[in-house]
Amino acid sequence: MLGLPAKIGMALTIGTQMICDDNSGAKIVEIIGVQHAGTRLRRYPGAGIGGVVTVAVKKASKPEMIKKKEKALIIRQKKEFRRGKQRVRFEDNACVLIDDTGLPKGTEIKGCVAREIADRFPKVVGVASIVV
Repeated sequence: MLGLPAKIGMALTIGTQMICDDNSGAKIVEIIGVQHAGTRLRRYPGAGIGGVVTVAVKKASKPEMIKKKEKALIIRQKKEFRRGKQRVRFEDNACVLIDDTGLPKGTEIKGCVAREIADRFPKVVGVASIVV
């Protein structure tokens, strides 16, 4: 797995609700697990931009999608992170649903995507309209 070029803080923990920014049908999701999270005893695992998490769908446009467990990739976070000598932050926390191989389930992403995930997930960046 390729490393991320920026120093990203793990700002999103279990229980964080965020918007799903693709057209897969989910609107609001909640993080219920973090993949590859090496944590300490009694510390919640965290995730940041480029992290793959397990989410539960809380609100969806399709009623059969509510309460489903899915994998998601975090594309934006409110907590600022360092990119070289700059600090970058977004207006909201957002994710896109992916399958087991890392391909996006939706066919378009409504908002912008952070540049840091381009090397690790090129198909997600290819579907996005804006890369910041």
